[in-house]
Amino acid sequence: MKTPLGKGEGGRMSESAVRAGDEGKRLRHGFWVYALSGRVVRSRGPRWHNRAVTERSEYRGGELLDANLPAEPWPLWNEWLRAAREAGLTEPEAMHLATTDAAGRPHGRVVLLRGWDERGLWFFSHTHGPKGQELADNPYAAATFWWPALERQIRVEGAVERLPEAESDAYFAARPYESRLASAAVAQSRPVRDRSQLEEQVEALRSRYPVELPRPATWGGYLIVPDRMEFWQGRPARLHDRIDYRRAGSGWVRQRLSP
Repeated sequence: MKTPLGKGEGGRMSESAVRAGDEGKRLRHGFWVYALSGRVVRSRGPRWHNRAVTERSEYRGGELLDANLPAEPWPLWNEWLRAAREAGLTEPEAMHLATTDAAGRPHGRVVLLRGWDERGLWFFSHTHGPKGQELADNPYAAATFWWPALERQIRVEGAVERLPEAESDAYFAARPYESRLASAAVAQSRPVRDRSQLEEQVEALRSRYPVELPRPATWGGYLIVPDRMEFWQGRPARLHDRIDYRRAGSGWVRQRLSP
């Protein structure tokens, strides 16, 4: 197929159109044409399909200056979580949770952070689903929080423990009744016939427990005990701030990482 550029030998765009190292795009006969470091890339796809190739964002919303950084991560963690909440973001406690199965294959999903204290971060889930099995096989996890509106990201890594039964009981009892029904009625990640099967399971449990519903033994809390926490603040021209805290004995060591 001939390159639909009509510019230069071998279909290359002229230097006046695209200089080596520049990034540009031209529409030619239905193709979106991209010049990436002097190399021409063509696509028949719609323009929005190729936005990831050409669009850039400049981050100018904040900075992390060494003189203002705490010796431990928790003051900065509290400050950033509070800012995410006050910014009115949707689900500011949503985090991408990564686990690994017994074969070493990674798995990820978004879950909600439900609290934290000096021990670490906690979330709740079915314990007999894939996530629970992965944590039983390899009790370590990585959690990532990303707030585009604030141009911030936090990464947390560490061992995972089960929360005490009393804490799981207390949280489950505090949930809305309908949420408790849905959690108790389903076997997470198991195939179902159709949605009506899920609704039937919920109604059957509602008939059995019309008022109070005990926490199922297959549902409970997990605690991520951090041994690493990284705070990322977007900065102009990709010269981002990355502040990394690593557990060292009973304290933390802080260092700045290259972006």
